[in-house]
Formats: sequence, structure tokens, C-alpha cells
Amino acid sequence: MNVSIRIIGIATMFFWIFLIAFAVSAVYSIKDLQFDFGEARFSVSPNHGILFSLPIYIDNNGYYSIDSFNITTEFSDSEGAFITEGFTLIPVIPKGENATIVHNVTLNLDGSLEGGQQYLFNDSELRIATSVGMRFAEVFPVEASTNFSLPWGAPFYNFMLGEPEYSGFNLTHQIVTVPLSFENHASFDLTGEIQLKIYNEAGVLLGENQAAFEVLRFSSYNGQFELYVQSARITSSGRFEVYLLTPFLDCEPLVIPYG
Repeated sequence: MNVSIRIIGIATMFFWIFLIAFAVSAVYSIKDLQFDFGEARFSVSPNHGILFSLPIYIDNNGYYSIDSFNITTEFSDSEGAFITEGFTLIPVIPKGENATIVHNVTLNLDGSLEGGQQYLFNDSELRIATSVGMRFAEVFPVEASTNFSLPWGAPFYNFMLGEPEYSGFNLTHQIVTVPLSFENHASFDLTGEIQLKIYNEAGVLLGENQAAFEVLRFSSYNGQFELYVQSARITSSGRFEVYLLTPFLDCEPLVIPYG
């Protein structure tokens, strides 16, 4: 019986030696695990939104594979209000291999002016909370988190309509010329269409026109709209309705009074 107890004791001792050696080698192996983050970018996504992309480069030179690598990113505005979140999972990164992961999150801007105008017309800042988790050597869970912020450049910064100018066209109609300008502060090129409608003070539609635009990032747009209107319906004041149609947002009309 003493022999059996000794055998069990020896087996237990070897088990703990093996377990400690395994733990030490796993911890030691972590130092050979390297992470590098690429440049975060915003672009127009194919599904009607703004795409945030964060490249992650992983160099697993350790002794063990990485399982269930996951990254979660939560976006909030400058006041801390939640906007959206995204999740990316990589099941396995084998030992001795490299991996490049592009973590994507789509931001769907609200089409209403109450919710979306701060992102359309005003430069701002987005707060980002990122957490990374994985299982190392199929046993040890590892988690880390960080917070940072990114500047948000408004695609229609300093959007302005100038005063309408009237010129004769024929006996019954006039041409109304309206200057329009804005600055694309976004980090992506901006394409779309602007529709402009003019109403008199009684709310009668006088005329409308539309034009496509393409503005490179960090560039300005300066254009003029010409609208043909009936002279008899022109009043000294009224309103414009501006529709901004882009691949990531169809905004509700922006109402701008004149006169």
C-alpha cells in the first residue's frame, strides 16, 4: 500500500512539475507575441454608411497558438453618448505564423438633422473604447482594453447659401442664381448630388435644380445653382430647401430662409 501511495505521490509531483513548466513556458512565450496597429481610416462603405477600419498585425513567434482572438470597438460622441459598436473574431492564429486583421465598424449616420447634423456640418471628436481578448496556449485567457479618440472632419463644414440674384430670362420668367459653398473636412472623398428648391413667402414652389458633385478630401466646393422661376410669383422673402444625397446619407431637407 505504501508503494501505491508513493507511486501516486510521484505521479502527482510530476503532474505539478509539468503544469508549472507549461505555465512558465506559456508566460515566457507571451513575450514573443507582437502586436502592431496600423492607421485607422474612415471611408464610405458599400452598405450606406461610414466604414471605420483598423488594421492589426499579429506576429505569433511563441510556442503556442492563439485561440479566439477577438476585438470589440465601441464608438461614442464627444459627450459620451453611444453611437455604435463592432466585433471581430479570429478563431486560431497558429504558432510561428503572422496574421493581418482588419477590424471594421460601420457607422450609420442618422438621416434626421437633429441626430446627424453635428457629423455633417461640424468638426467633432469620436471616443473609441477598444477591448482585445484571446486564449493563449488553449488555456490562459488574456484581456486588455484601451480608450482613445479620433478627430471627425465634417464633410459639409461651413455649408453656406449666398443671397439669390435675379436676372431677366424672358417676359414671364427670371433666372435666380444662388451661390453654394462648403468645405470637405472628412478624411475621404465626397461624392453625391445636391438638390435645391426655392419657395416664395406663401410656400409656393418657384423652381428647382440639381447637380452632382465630387469633392476631394480636405478640399472646398464652390458652385452656383440657376433656377428658372415665374416672375409673377417672386416675393421679397421665402425659403430654400437643400437636399444632400450621398452614398452614406440621404439627409432630410435643410431649410434656409432668404430675404
